[in-house]
Amino acid sequence: MKKRKKDNEEGSSVSKLQLAFEALKNPLPKMGVTRREPVWKKNKAILWYYPPEEKKYGVPVFFVYSLINQPVILDLGPGSSLIEHFVNEGFEVYLLDFGPPGYEDGDISLETYIVNYIQTGVRRALRHSGAKEITIFGVCLGGTLAAMYASMAEEPIKNLILSTPPIDFSHSPEMDQWAEALRKGDASFDEILDVIQTVPGFLVNRGLSLLLSPIHFSSYLSLLTKADDREYVAKWRRFNKWTNGHVPFAGAAVKQMLNDLVRDNKFLKGHLLIKNKKALLTNIKANLLVVAGKDDALIPETMVKPVMELVSSQDKMYRLLKGGHTTINITPHFPDYLAEWLPERSAPIGN
Repeated sequence: MKKRKKDNEEGSSVSKLQLAFEALKNPLPKMGVTRREPVWKKNKAILWYYPPEEKKYGVPVFFVYSLINQPVILDLGPGSSLIEHFVNEGFEVYLLDFGPPGYEDGDISLETYIVNYIQTGVRRALRHSGAKEITIFGVCLGGTLAAMYASMAEEPIKNLILSTPPIDFSHSPEMDQWAEALRKGDASFDEILDVIQTVPGFLVNRGLSLLLSPIHFSSYLSLLTKADDREYVAKWRRFNKWTNGHVPFAGAAVKQMLNDLVRDNKFLKGHLLIKNKKALLTNIKANLLVVAGKDDALIPETMVKPVMELVSSQDKMYRLLKGGHTTINITPHFPDYLAEWLPERSAPIGN
């Protein structure tokens, strides 16, 4: 009896292993399927507009995503798309896709991204929508950029949402040794960045894989366990494609991030300059919602929460959610933390 049970378990394992291999060979499920149209382009960047079937709010949402990943994670697939949920709720949505920088873009700094891309993109979105105010939604490093922009913006930002943004770089456990070496002057990447101009995507991917190797490996175990669940496999393949699809990183932006943020923590300390103007967190007065993930191995809560004490926002909320760095926003419906906070602050039409 015990032998038969063991044979069945082994047969099941082999079957799932075969299914997992077959799944990896099949065509990739479609990603980024929510209807959209381009409204502005600059260099490699595109500002996408996602129109709702029925517009229910007067304040549009403007997404700023990270510089090292593709923003398709925000529109991963049907039922797993944060942008789709926003559109279904009746929000006008804009997404700034920075695009992959080439060798010729090595001089693009964080400052350039903030002023020439984000600020200009927000102005285009306001003009396109005809709205009087806007919600800025920054995710990951895009949240850092969104906070920097909001700290010097002239545009009417009504709401600022920051999801897992690294703000306090003195609390980065995975980068402690590098940060300490940078602070002491024992390490510098400036010269090599001046030569290569742009960090290739595969090096960005390799670096993050080294930081998160146990988590990276465990995802394949998850696929093996649920290889007979077609819906799960499709979602896993989309997510895996995004995870391994890092884009290049402009050299000047990497230098500024390593020196001004990781080494000197200038943004938190109020010493960061953007176009010769101090980017002060105290300048942020918009309604503020900050989110961190309990299981976030990349950006721990200690890097996120300090922003709450430094802004001037009267209406502000901090949420520590169950989930990892990206999974907190991959839900089958409009996330509860947003549904409870954003609609009433977005000028509902008809109210």
